[in-house]
Amino acid sequence: MKTAIAIVFAAVAVVCTLHAEAPEWKQMPEILSRIVAPKFQARDFDITKFGAVGDGQTDCSRAIFKAIVAAAKRGGGRVVVPAGEFLTGPVHLLSNVELHLTATNSVLKFSTDPKKYLPVVATRFEGMECYNYSPLIYAYGQQNIAVTGQGTLDGQADETTWLKWKGEKGTGEGTQKAARARLDKMNNDGVPVSQRVFGEGDFLRPPFVEFNLCRNVLIEGVKIRRSPMWELHPLLCTNVTVRGVDINSHGANNDGCDPESCCDVLIEKCLFDTGDDCIAIKSGRNADGRRVGVPSQNIIIRDCTMHDGHGGTTIGSEISGSVSNVFVENCEMDSPELTCALRLKSNAMRGGVLQNIFMRNINVGLVKDSVLQIDFLYEEGAKGEQKPVARNVVMENIKVAQTPRVLNVRGFPAASISEVRIYNSTFKQVKKPDQIIEADVKLVDCVLEPAK
Repeated sequence: MKTAIAIVFAAVAVVCTLHAEAPEWKQMPEILSRIVAPKFQARDFDITKFGAVGDGQTDCSRAIFKAIVAAAKRGGGRVVVPAGEFLTGPVHLLSNVELHLTATNSVLKFSTDPKKYLPVVATRFEGMECYNYSPLIYAYGQQNIAVTGQGTLDGQADETTWLKWKGEKGTGEGTQKAARARLDKMNNDGVPVSQRVFGEGDFLRPPFVEFNLCRNVLIEGVKIRRSPMWELHPLLCTNVTVRGVDINSHGANNDGCDPESCCDVLIEKCLFDTGDDCIAIKSGRNADGRRVGVPSQNIIIRDCTMHDGHGGTTIGSEISGSVSNVFVENCEMDSPELTCALRLKSNAMRGGVLQNIFMRNINVGLVKDSVLQIDFLYEEGAKGEQKPVARNVVMENIKVAQTPRVLNVRGFPAASISEVRIYNSTFKQVKKPDQIIEADVKLVDCVLEPAK
């Protein structure tokens, strides 16, 4: 029985033995060499030339669509959103097209009329494959696509529109509750995806930006506000760069960036202030994750700032397809509403192998629960036949100014949490004992200072 609840405090630093860099960090240059942002033809297609009016009231959907088609037919280029507020429905990108917001006062305001987001498209809802409302910005099976610029993407979601579909706990009518349960059952029962058709009357919210089965993706510079739910959702994509994006959106399930079943992803120099996880790496939920069988792997997160959120970097909980090779470095995290710096979550329904996860050189001001949280008793907990596994999770040079506790790790006998280590780190203003249940977790050459 590997159960312990313990705390150790040291008021002064100890002499640290040098911890050799994990050899996996040496993979980073090779991974980065494969992550190359797409380039586009030097041709601009200004949406106002196709009939768009930046008055915030005229529906510009048709004009934006025509500009994208014109650019694609010419072999690609930039579809330009100039200064102004442009109201639109969903924007569907095509190969070799960059959607570019030229100025800080360039705004795409997305309609909150659900009918605008029909017909349904192929997507995933919380890791489950289905057909549902179109994401606000979407691409399927395209390559060399981008959303860039200095402007703002405004989903206009609030408690009177998209967000009310989430519903309060225990409520059902007019919310996602019934449809979500129906989709979950379809997933676990192996119902063909072609029969999982949702839309009007089902209240399953779309993500803001979803690129599905795409290659060579760039999202850079833009501000994202008021999302229906997940903000950035690369799905089954390869070669993804998310750079310099400013995300401030606090609705329910407002994850900042959710790479799901993706390979070779770089997330850098971004700001996250979110209503859920800042970054959440995923690979499908339950039967779908195992059936599709595409893990998330080779993901680099660096030089980012995280404020509010459930986790600075989170792995899961829709992680049934597994994950490996995640590198997080040189980030700043600080908020009384940031639950933890690194969070892993799964259960006996999800399973999945979460391995080779590395975090270093992180400055944390304040977190709400712990520095490292591993929760394999999440939601269904031990009720299931799958074995969630976490192994080779290494954190080093983590500096924390204030945390209730360092570790909150919950496993169960049929799960496996092993080779979890924190090296050469400092934790101040620690208030509570660490919780370690059914796990192999060690702090090596660390300093813990109790709250005064």
